[in-house]
Amino acid sequence: MNRWFRIMVVDDELAMRESLAAWLVKDGFEVATADGGEQALALMKQTPFDLVFVDIKMPGMDGLELLRRLRADHPETYAIIITAYGSIDTAVEAMKLGATDYLVKPFDPEQLMVLIDKTLQHKALVDENEALKVRILERDKTVFEDLIGQSQAMRQVFALIEDIAPTDAPVLVTGETGTGKELVARAIHARSERRFWPFVPLNCGAVTETLLESELFGHERGAFTGAVQARRGRLEMADKGVLFLDEVGDIPGKMQVDLLRVLEEKTFYRIGGTTKVQSDFRLICATHRHLPTLIEEGRFRSDFYYRINVITIDVPPLRRRPEDIGLLSVHFLERFALDTGKRLSGFTAEALAQLKGYPWPGNVRELKNVIERAVVICRGDRVGVQELSFLRPGDAPEASPRTLEEVEIDHLRRTLEASAWNVTQAARRLGIDRGTLFRKMKRHGLARPE
Repeated sequence: MNRWFRIMVVDDELAMRESLAAWLVKDGFEVATADGGEQALALMKQTPFDLVFVDIKMPGMDGLELLRRLRADHPETYAIIITAYGSIDTAVEAMKLGATDYLVKPFDPEQLMVLIDKTLQHKALVDENEALKVRILERDKTVFEDLIGQSQAMRQVFALIEDIAPTDAPVLVTGETGTGKELVARAIHARSERRFWPFVPLNCGAVTETLLESELFGHERGAFTGAVQARRGRLEMADKGVLFLDEVGDIPGKMQVDLLRVLEEKTFYRIGGTTKVQSDFRLICATHRHLPTLIEEGRFRSDFYYRINVITIDVPPLRRRPEDIGLLSVHFLERFALDTGKRLSGFTAEALAQLKGYPWPGNVRELKNVIERAVVICRGDRVGVQELSFLRPGDAPEASPRTLEEVEIDHLRRTLEASAWNVTQAARRLGIDRGTLFRKMKRHGLARPE
């Protein structure tokens, strides 16, 4: 029944040692006995034990010294102290040395089993927690959440995530709507030392100014009409973890000042509160706005900008990484096929060409929604153009005017592709020398696809 849970009884009194062992064997445990600390440590070297019952008063090495040795050499082993009535102070000292509990002589089998049950439950929770941590660590080695891409632009994003994740530096994630900025933030959190603590998101553009203050700082009971009970804010919830502020460009100026103070001191007051609250969190912000322009217009504070913009990750729009469209499409198809219980083998060549030819103004989010709709209405074993008939490139508005840099990148990529990535031939078509083309390719992260 409990053969997997090994117990040792350490007591210099033969009668106590044997009676206690007999009770434990009767309940199905595997039990060994030792008449003192030296013999106990010798047995521990031969085979591990989950729990050790230790008598406090023994000749030679007493129970407290044995506890110190167990804690140093076998920290995974639980220990329960056996002490006589009137020696409670010694039992308390033993607890400080790592004992999980104590038994006072005389005791009966029922008291014994209550303590063992508590130890079993605690061990099960610890084992489950450690197993969960291992699974998280194994997942984190290979998965960037839903961030998927083989393009040079995304590889640069992945490399930057790996570099900055172990630090506590504030991060500003920029990019158009739908590019996956929150996924970048979650990937940073998943690879950081804070990964076992909460990731607390808040969309600053989705709530009013009054509600935003309450959401961030929390409030005390009676702080305002409707505050019928105290409530923790996101700053407090994120303690030891990550606070993710999406659409940080929508935060009002006064609140930027308040947040700047919190970032400097890591303390704040709840609304209506008089007691300082401490919170140790890492800040990751995201925005689709161009914050330097907002600063010039007087709508964003420069001091707050420089505080949150220690490290910047710019997530490229989908139109700047067309080589990722096929990979993303297959990923979403497999996911939604599993969700709907459909057996789909992929896309027809025509459907894949249509997906790659679309400009995707809504970026990855739009692609995900399109694939979900196509999977739902698909009646065959592959998604074809008929499932994408609503997707016409001419109907798609440009997400925003393209910058000169984006135009150049697009033109360079198309010319290189038309030249089969022959740099000499592409340079001739562009009317520039090979050296200039190489420098432009390096600056824009353009490389022949593997």
